[in-house]
Amino acid sequence: MRLAVFTDLDGTLLDHDTYSYSAARPALEELKARGIPLILASSKTAAEIAPLHAELGLGDWPAIVENGADRIAPGALSEDAPEYEKLRAALAGMPEHAQHFKGFGDMNAAEVARVTGLPLANAALARKRRFTEPGLWSGSEGQQEAFLAALSQKGIHARKGGRFLTLSFGGTKAQQMAGILADLGCDRSIALGDAPNDIEMIEAATYGVIIRNNHGTGIPPLPGEQTGRIRRTTLPGPEGWNAAILDLLADLGL
Repeated sequence: MRLAVFTDLDGTLLDHDTYSYSAARPALEELKARGIPLILASSKTAAEIAPLHAELGLGDWPAIVENGADRIAPGALSEDAPEYEKLRAALAGMPEHAQHFKGFGDMNAAEVARVTGLPLANAALARKRRFTEPGLWSGSEGQQEAFLAALSQKGIHARKGGRFLTLSFGGTKAQQMAGILADLGCDRSIALGDAPNDIEMIEAATYGVIIRNNHGTGIPPLPGEQTGRIRRTTLPGPEGWNAAILDLLADLGL
């Protein structure tokens, strides 16, 4: 068996409030000791993920960025952003619908820091987008439905995460996960996440883990929970992540 682990970051491996992964250190060390690839899969940008990837010592393993819009190889980051520019232009062309949507491109670094809780330097990295636009919605449910319908006509997809509504021209964490598993020659996968934008990845994995979410829209019951292929943690964030990985490694005889 060749296993790889795919993990969301905010609210999953990283604490929702402090962005710390310290509670997950025991499980991280177990993965490293066994040479099991750990693939970061987040709505974060490549610029945000690169420092964490290096800090965790993940070497040459790829990372999934901007909600699955792309994957990166560490050390090969690009600044080009034609898809993001096209996305922002589309929003500018639909003011009657987009007036209640405030994306990162409408905020300065200080505003992004305020709505995310990130330090100012990290918030600046979060604004270096190439594929997707997260934002806050201030309108009604009915207005949001009309907004999403107008976006769909332009080929723009919307995904609800733990805090933001994220817009893109497509690509999912699950699609990127499939490609990475093939590239790594892995035949088993664990996927962990805490928000609706993680559902496809969790369901596509051999073993899925739903991390308890105390701060936003959690994940509803999934069919795989009835068979035990998908499990839920009782603890949130990195505490739940740590317990789930250690339990799965034990169950798999690793």
